[in-house]
Amino acid sequence: MSKPIYLLSPEKKEATLALPMIEFKTLADEIDLSLADILMFTSKQAVKTAESVNPSWKKLPCLAIGTATAKQIETLGGRVIHQAESFYAEVLSQEIIRKFKEKKILYLRPKVVSFDSKTFLEKAGLHLEEKVIYETFCVAYKVKNTPVKDAILIFTSPSTIRCFFKNFSWHDSYTAVVIGKSTKKHLPQYVVSKVADKPTIEACIAKAQSISNSK
Repeated sequence: MSKPIYLLSPEKKEATLALPMIEFKTLADEIDLSLADILMFTSKQAVKTAESVNPSWKKLPCLAIGTATAKQIETLGGRVIHQAESFYAEVLSQEIIRKFKEKKILYLRPKVVSFDSKTFLEKAGLHLEEKVIYETFCVAYKVKNTPVKDAILIFTSPSTIRCFFKNFSWHDSYTAVVIGKSTKKHLPQYVVSKVADKPTIEACIAKAQSISNSK
């Protein structure tokens, strides 16, 4: 018998049970695009928020972290001129130093980030403009919403991990599937986990299904 798969991101996907751990709140009421030659995005939600605040963002070329963020930029009509080689803000920052040192970059970001790109780039002599445009907060659940035993739980960000453990205790029958190694670092050491083959929700679901169907 296959094991139930819970998706803890705000998105709903077939073959999974929706248990979103996070919600978003827009913090900016304007975005001054005159500050930049290039925009930097490290999440799909940042792109969606920019669209709601100032649709003119798409007139500027964009740097993206991960295929999902790049796809969101293009879906809304933006242009991706560079996508990070791997799903890490530190890698994207290193690539900026090598390829975009002379450009004015505006990072449209969440209130809390897992990597401080601004400080990292300043140490290399680059100035990064930042604009906090949204924040992430936890959804509150009751005990009755606890995932069933033997469940496979898909974590798509450090925030989904943090918010899960604010709501629930870990059962030793659970298995975690995480979107990348940087996200895995935020899991307690006692959690049994697998990393998706690619840093996408689809790859997480594929990994979870292979675990669910294995004997």
